[in-house]
Amino acid sequence: MSRNRQAGVLVSIGTYAMSAGTRFTQHTHPTHQLAWASRGTLTVDVEARRWVLPTTRALWIPLGVPHEVVSTSRATMTSLYLPTSPSEDTGRWTAVQAVHVPVLLAELIGYLGDPDLGSGSRSRGEALLLDLLRPVTATALETPLPVDPRARRVALELLDDPACVLAVDAWGRRVGTSGRTLARLFLADTGMTFGRWRTLVRLQAALPALAAGEPLQRVSRSVGYETVSAFVAAFRRETGTTPGAYFGVGRQKAAVAAQARQGLVHR
Repeated sequence: MSRNRQAGVLVSIGTYAMSAGTRFTQHTHPTHQLAWASRGTLTVDVEARRWVLPTTRALWIPLGVPHEVVSTSRATMTSLYLPTSPSEDTGRWTAVQAVHVPVLLAELIGYLGDPDLGSGSRSRGEALLLDLLRPVTATALETPLPVDPRARRVALELLDDPACVLAVDAWGRRVGTSGRTLARLFLADTGMTFGRWRTLVRLQAALPALAAGEPLQRVSRSVGYETVSAFVAAFRRETGTTPGAYFGVGRQKAAVAAQARQGLVHR
């Protein structure tokens, strides 16, 4: 782990090598944070929302917002800590926000991570960094847990096994109620039907594998879909785009290749 803390530095950069399953439990920061996986894939949970970050996407986390970070495989988290927002005159940076990380931004982060960088060069680089931060439209799949103990038990079991195909009536019998009552409890406690809630859980479970570039057929089957087309249709319905477009697969491969070739990401 390393962290750049120099006097007069606007952007403090920390790099954290994370093995599979490493978890930074819920915490906050006194400054804004830009969390980025310079290698591998990270999952960031903010309240009921889950964000999966490949190398082409970072997450803007405003100061004071509780969050938890998990690496699903070996990864390097590069975090930028900023006392100011890129655009103080707009409200877009007051909430958690996905940010696109093109090759140029990745290289600039590596450049600013050099502890021997001169003050003038650092100041110009930091100004450019703020100019390059661009929000990207991305849907965070929200799966709030039900309050009722019967519905909550079902929800927790589905989180453990999202591919489970039990129908709502079968789940109702398992927890000692009717399927109709269970469906009503899900709608009352989460604001969505049982079917949609389960769909979102399945899509959430698929995100890390999708970000890692695993084949769609394998991913869709692992979360309970018999066909790729059914999985893609559900993904498009909930996010407005396809899995490939959601993660910018082509740009991700280009960014990783450039970073590996040029060795410009600070680690």
